[in-house]
Amino acid sequence: MPIHPNLPLLAAILAFPSLALAVGPEDPPPPSPTTTTCESGMVWDTELERCVTIRDSTLSPADRPTVARELAYAGRFDDAIALIEGGPRPFDSAALTILGYAHRQAGRMGLGLHYYDAALTADPDNLLARAYLGQAHLLAGNRGLAEAERLEIRARGGAGTWPDRALSDALDQGFVEDY
Repeated sequence: MPIHPNLPLLAAILAFPSLALAVGPEDPPPPSPTTTTCESGMVWDTELERCVTIRDSTLSPADRPTVARELAYAGRFDDAIALIEGGPRPFDSAALTILGYAHRQAGRMGLGLHYYDAALTADPDNLLARAYLGQAHLLAGNRGLAEAERLEIRARGGAGTWPDRALSDALDQGFVEDY
């Protein structure tokens, strides 16, 4: 009797439950003390083990987009923007993507689209920016442009990834979730 192809994965998850919690860089960020403990205008400092003002944050340039995305998903759009804008410049594609997302979610669609375009100019393979851009197009009533972004995600190797699923869900349901 042949072994089911998912059996090794299931065995690994059962043996190491933490593997089931692993997320990729494009998956929704899990909550951290920044969004579960810190008030508006503050982020968690792992070295000090307390909340600090965004201005005093010592987050690395690589961590800023991840924490900013978590803030934006928690509805703290201005905090997400402040965290990115308080970091090093020029902004990389990940930072531009989060600026686009936070501005779009805060109701500044035009500015969000500007940042998505800049993110994709910096990295045309940024699947998360493509998913968010597709969602923005869908919100604006441009289903064809949203479909084009889904095709781009898949053409760039993103079939089945979180950006593909998020945009596909929005297209299939006819509305965009708050992510």
